[in-house]
Amino acid sequence: MKADAIKLDGKTAGSVDLDDEIFGLEPRADILHRVVRWQRNKAQAGTHKVKTRSEVSYSTKKIYRQKGTGGARHGARSAPIFRGGGIYKGPVVRSHGHELTKKFRKLGLRHALSAKMAAGELVVIENAESDGKTSALAKQIKALGWKRALIIDGATVNEGFAKAAANIQGLDVLPSMGANVYDILKRDTLVLTKAGVEALEARLK
Repeated sequence: MKADAIKLDGKTAGSVDLDDEIFGLEPRADILHRVVRWQRNKAQAGTHKVKTRSEVSYSTKKIYRQKGTGGARHGARSAPIFRGGGIYKGPVVRSHGHELTKKFRKLGLRHALSAKMAAGELVVIENAESDGKTSALAKQIKALGWKRALIIDGATVNEGFAKAAANIQGLDVLPSMGANVYDILKRDTLVLTKAGVEALEARLK
């Protein structure tokens, strides 16, 4: 399929051919859900931890004699039944990640790109280059009407553009290898440079 390309100043910059197998699929919510869930679970720290009976700071001396007290038979104050004792079956440090095949992750990225294309939220620009001035880039972004946008460039991001975009709220810039389903879906507008389109097509074929 054909898509019109523009420059950052809003002028036309010809058109680009988009691969139907990457940008023309019928988006499936179940595939997108599985990939986003895999991403978020993998990113979860999993550093929650409580002290067990063997880790709390208490003497191991038997707290009172076994028989004759009229109470339950206890050996240590560190038992979970006591206030300040160890926690029974509490959270421990672990990974929340789970496996998802590379083939399925690529499929998810194709569906994410197709979803943006189908919703009319995909824009192709000639290039993402700037002299590093935030004010100038902010005016261009405002004129284009991008409020929450993700810009995906080629193999590398222009240093001046990355510096100018760093302080603009709602604007993210990634190289093509950093493109992922979660970041694509959470932004209102997906912006691809011509180099970004070529790199994504080469990555997903």
